[in-house]
Amino acid sequence: MEAYGEGVARAPGGRKSRRHQPVRGVKQMSIARHRIIAALRERGQQTRADWVERELPERVDPAKHVGLLATLRLDPADLADTPSR
Repeated sequence: MEAYGEGVARAPGGRKSRRHQPVRGVKQMSIARHRIIAALRERGQQTRADWVERELPERVDPAKHVGLLATLRLDPADLADTPSR
C-alpha cells in the first residue's frame, strides 16, 4: 500500500483504506501491558512475557498490535481496560 496523506492509504486497485483510523466520538481501546504479561505468565509462557515487558509500550494499541496479539492467542476484548463511567 502507498500512503497518500495522514491516515489514508491506497489499497490495491486504488480504493482508499481507512485501517487504524480512530472513529470520532468513540474512545480508543487500549490494553495495559501488565495485563498481557499476566495472561502469558498465567499460561507458563515466561519467555514471551519477558519479551513483551521489554518491547511493548506501557499502553498497547490493539489495532496497531493486532497481529502480535493474535500470534500470542490473546483476545483484546478480554484484556482491555474497562471504561470508566
